[in-house]
Amino acid sequence: MNRFSHYVAIDWSGATGARHKGIAIAIADAGGGPPVLVERGKGWSRSDVLHLLREELPADTLVGLDLGISLPFLDAGAFFPGWEESPEDAKSLWALIDSIAEDDEHLAAGSFVDHPEASRHFRRHGGREGDLFGGGRGRFRVTEIEQAKQGCKPYSNFNLVGAAQVGKSSLTGMRMLHALRGEVPVWPVDPLPAVGPVIVEIYTTLAAITAGRTAARAKMRTIDELNTALRNLGSPPVVGSGAIDDHASDALVTAAWLRTRGHDAALWSPESLTPKIARTEGWTFGVP
Repeated sequence: MNRFSHYVAIDWSGATGARHKGIAIAIADAGGGPPVLVERGKGWSRSDVLHLLREELPADTLVGLDLGISLPFLDAGAFFPGWEESPEDAKSLWALIDSIAEDDEHLAAGSFVDHPEASRHFRRHGGREGDLFGGGRGRFRVTEIEQAKQGCKPYSNFNLVGAAQVGKSSLTGMRMLHALRGEVPVWPVDPLPAVGPVIVEIYTTLAAITAGRTAARAKMRTIDELNTALRNLGSPPVVGSGAIDDHASDALVTAAWLRTRGHDAALWSPESLTPKIARTEGWTFGVP
């Protein structure tokens, strides 16, 4: 399993617009050294990230995307119960989202969540809760239930309201994954390839917890806090002092964490991950 040459962590964003302060990318070399931010001029666009994953990855790179790669399926036997177009697996879900939102610029997915049938399952801004959202905190994937057992507080990907929601990021990310179909495998929807790059879902809070933080204090906003976490992961510190954007610190710590965990065979074979879950809901790398 210790086959990766580089480890990339991408803190993703589902915000509107072309370029996003919320997108940060860091890379850690398997040979050692501190993780490094990958800068991009005026900031990253989602299309820039798509190009990076297609054209600029070093060979044998493990890429972590901080977003949900699918929606809940196992709890109700379908992504969208009652909708005859409800897909049968994650790849078909990505295709459906992309088809309905194909005219949305910048890989946005607004047209999908506003679709008459899809919208019934989402909680949207303005007090618009679909009649099939399910109430409460919404529906969860099996991997998100397991995340909670690790001390995290996951949010349903059907919830699109609130600062901590990840639904928008996940839906825009699924459009990108659809665009990458056949080019970069996405574990565990795709089997882990013997060589070449592979994408996994990450949850940066898991990396922070491993680095000595708590879920409530997962965000690191100073270089000192970041370097303490990196040292706890066995990584050399980054150079500098003072404040740091928490998107950047999330990416840096998670790249270092992937370097320490990417060779752990147990994390590639979680006990609760069945073939059906892999095909429909996917999994979060690092969740046992």
